[in-house]
Amino acid sequence: MACIMNYYNGVQAICNIYSLSFTFTRLGQISNNFPNIVFGTVTHLHVYYMIPMKHGFFMWISRAFPLLKCFSLNNQISQSVIWDILESDYNSSYCVIEYSHLMILNIFDVHTDYVEQFLLETKTHLPLLAELIVNYTQLKTVIMDFTKNATRRNFF
Repeated sequence: MACIMNYYNGVQAICNIYSLSFTFTRLGQISNNFPNIVFGTVTHLHVYYMIPMKHGFFMWISRAFPLLKCFSLNNQISQSVIWDILESDYNSSYCVIEYSHLMILNIFDVHTDYVEQFLLETKTHLPLLAELIVNYTQLKTVIMDFTKNATRRNFF
């Protein structure tokens, strides 16, 4: 057995309990508080969190959920609060994260930093992306009115 316990705003909690020989395909309403195992059958994931998520967290997601096809993220807290000069755009030690099976990405309810996290080729590669759910204003900002070359690999 394993358990994922997620606390929201100090009052609410969601608990997921499952056997380690799990075969479920969906995992939802989780934060960054889950065991360090590979979820080899999970294809749909919804992550909700109220603190900034670093580039490394998304790298871990790509490894922990290798067959991820649909990813939904909710987080309105800016990554910029925790990022410094070592931001992935300027640091070669940050590797590009690849979600090789991801077809649907829902980043509608996120801070603009996360739109950048997923659409800039210096941070993420999405070779099979077919559906993107995103706030249009944030999209225009990140891809500079559809002219930013660093988004062509993922978006065009």
